[in-house]
Amino acid sequence: MNTPSQPSAYAPLKNDTFIRACLRQTTDYTPIWLMRQAGRFLPEYRATRAKAGSFMGLATNVDYATEVSLQPVERFPIDAAILFSDILTVPDAMGLGLSFAEGEGPKFAHPVSNEAAVAKLAVPDMDKLRYVFDAVTSIRKALNGKVPLIGFSGSPWTLACYMVEGAGSDDYRLVKTMLYSRPDLLHKILQINADSVAQYLNAQIEAGAQAVMIFDSWGGALADGAFQQFSLAYTARVLAQLKREHTGARIPRIVFTKGGGLWLQEMGRLDCDVLGLDWTANLAKARAIVGDTKALQGNMDPNVLFASPAQIQAEAIKVLDSFGTPYAGSGIGPTHIFNLGHGVSQHTPPEHVAALVQAVHEYSRKLRS
Repeated sequence: MNTPSQPSAYAPLKNDTFIRACLRQTTDYTPIWLMRQAGRFLPEYRATRAKAGSFMGLATNVDYATEVSLQPVERFPIDAAILFSDILTVPDAMGLGLSFAEGEGPKFAHPVSNEAAVAKLAVPDMDKLRYVFDAVTSIRKALNGKVPLIGFSGSPWTLACYMVEGAGSDDYRLVKTMLYSRPDLLHKILQINADSVAQYLNAQIEAGAQAVMIFDSWGGALADGAFQQFSLAYTARVLAQLKREHTGARIPRIVFTKGGGLWLQEMGRLDCDVLGLDWTANLAKARAIVGDTKALQGNMDPNVLFASPAQIQAEAIKVLDSFGTPYAGSGIGPTHIFNLGHGVSQHTPPEHVAALVQAVHEYSRKLRS
């Protein structure tokens, strides 16, 4: 009997353009997918969310999570699907009590605010996250080989920000107070987070994820020096533990640090396949700094999607041109995956996303002709 993670349990991949680009192989066009592509800008997502009754009701229900993960793939000819989940599932499994109030962001009932709270932390039992792994398997099966499935996690630093602050933050006062006054406590949190994230992503790979992405959403909030010590080092700790392949297939590893453009040289040394960039970075300059040892992902400003379709097309062309000539050799070389520099805004017209996907596919084919 086949287990879900065995290759014969899944249909063969019909569109491997995204995976090939991650691995710096030649592609016929530049692949595109979008952060937060399964989300509130889609009316079908809002309908499913209403049925689920709450955000966590949506994320923890395998059928609903599968439905919303597939919605953008069914609506747009994008080149990858991403698991629908939340970056805070790992600290929730540690017992911090995650909740989402209507119209507000996430909150933890038990923030990690002192030495006693840090002492209680441990890598969670991955069985508490079984709903995530079951969703990965379900989505992979439902995709039926149409496009690859990306799994993901928040970075150790980003998770620590929420765990210490107890919610989102504008100034990171509590976590930075700990960073400067009790760095030993923060390092302990980050070690546990890194080992938890590595186990979590490996379990997603075993469940069927064909690539994995680490979202360092708040890395850019750190001072130079602190970023390297409290964010980059622990992202590297995760990467060192990740599976490089599963069931005979390479599993690309993507790292995205919002606001990380200052540290591209150091990020270029990470043991990953792809670096994601926000819209403040120039792709040509990034490519010059990083070299061609990594694929680059990004990086159009999400607010471009509020412009007209003609303007969206022009901006997409600028991004594609800024990367430069696509690779056309037989081995490996410089490759680009088109994405936004952050997530799709909930107010984005879906037809504008359609215009972007079409513009990227059409123009990037011309670049190769």
